[in-house]
Amino acid sequence: MSDALGDPRIERGMQAQLRLRRQQLQEGARQIGWKVGFGAPAAKEKLRLRAPLVGYLLDRALLESGATVSIAAWQRPVAEAEIAVHIGQDVPAHANRETVRRAISAVGPAIELADVQCAMDDVEAILSCDIFQRHVIVGPRDIMRSGGRLDGLRGRLTRSGKDVPVPVDLESNTGRIHDIIAHVADTAAAVGDGLRAGQVVICGSLTAPMFLELADTGIDFALEPIGRISVRFGA
Repeated sequence: MSDALGDPRIERGMQAQLRLRRQQLQEGARQIGWKVGFGAPAAKEKLRLRAPLVGYLLDRALLESGATVSIAAWQRPVAEAEIAVHIGQDVPAHANRETVRRAISAVGPAIELADVQCAMDDVEAILSCDIFQRHVIVGPRDIMRSGGRLDGLRGRLTRSGKDVPVPVDLESNTGRIHDIIAHVADTAAAVGDGLRAGQVVICGSLTAPMFLELADTGIDFALEPIGRISVRFGA
């Protein structure tokens, strides 16, 4: 496989992930985009990664804002507030910064829900299960921020009604958006499909991942001034 998968752990994990994705697509699912995980500096250092891990998003995982989800049977549920990058044109492998910039048609808020089901230091296992992905809520998109402009944006996040601080620099925990998109494009090309127009990339948690408890009632995330999204937890 490609240099994007040069780490043997990543190559084996992505091969398993590719088999899982093919099976789900054969069962009727449709891919809507990609996700990254473990892109925070501390996570990359702990796992000895040069770049975030990459997974995929399916239409069956997509929820409307305000939906209610039961996490009672999940092993270790997690919520993350993220930036969604909407792709307006195909991005080839080894794309330069200008190509990536032109391909970004809009940005907006997203919430990802995941269920940690293996050790968080086992790169191969993490990739094999699509980085624990369960659901995603994708909010309104701002086409005035084509090219991936984040200047002036502010994140406001609450968990069960309590404020969770979001860094002023929205890329401080994720890495630079353009670098993420280029890395996803390289990885997507390596597994055969590529990063395509019409897909969305969720770029990693803006804060430390929020490990949920059964007492949690919901997550609200606003990427001001673009818009607000939410998810509720219940039976």
